[in-house]
Amino acid sequence: EQKTEVKMSVQKITPKEIKQIPTIGGESDIAQYLQVLPGVIFTGDQGGQLYIRGGSPIQNKVLLDGMVIYNPFHSIGLFSVFDTDIIRNADIFTGGFNAQYGGRISSIMDIRTRDGNKSRYSGRIGSSAFGARALLEGPLIKPKELGGSSISFILSAKKSYLKESSRLFYSY
Repeated sequence: EQKTEVKMSVQKITPKEIKQIPTIGGESDIAQYLQVLPGVIFTGDQGGQLYIRGGSPIQNKVLLDGMVIYNPFHSIGLFSVFDTDIIRNADIFTGGFNAQYGGRISSIMDIRTRDGNKSRYSGRIGSSAFGARALLEGPLIKPKELGGSSISFILSAKKSYLKESSRLFYSY
C-alpha cells in the first residue's frame, strides 16, 4: 500500500491510540482524539462543531464503513456516536484525498468497524459519570475448518446520562 498509494495529510488512528488520550469522564472516543490533531479546532458548546484546516463543519465528510454519517458528534462535544470498542481503524484525510470521497473539501474521516468474535460469545459493559455502554459479540456460523468462512455479529449500545445529570446540577 505504501508503494502504490500516495497518502499525504493522513492520520491513521487505532483504538489503542484513542484509549491513550486522557478524557473527561474516563471514556475515550474518537471525538476527543480528533481535538489533539494538528489543524483541528473543536468547539464544545452546544453542537460540537469540528473545523479542520480552516474549513467549516459542513466541509467535513464522516464515513462509517462507507456510509455517510451526518452530525457525528453529540451536544457539548463530550461524546462521539462511535463506540471505540467496535472501531478497527480510522483514516483522517486533511488534504490530498481522492475524488472517490467527493462532496467535501476540508476533510474525510473514514472509520472502519471490526468484525465480531468468530470463535466464542463475549461481552463487555461499562459506565462512567456521563454514561453507560454495552457490547455483545459472537459467532453466528463458526468455521468448519481452519481458514473456512464464518459469520459473526457485534452489537454496541451507549446511553448518555447528561439529560438526567443536568437536572441534578442545574435545576433552573
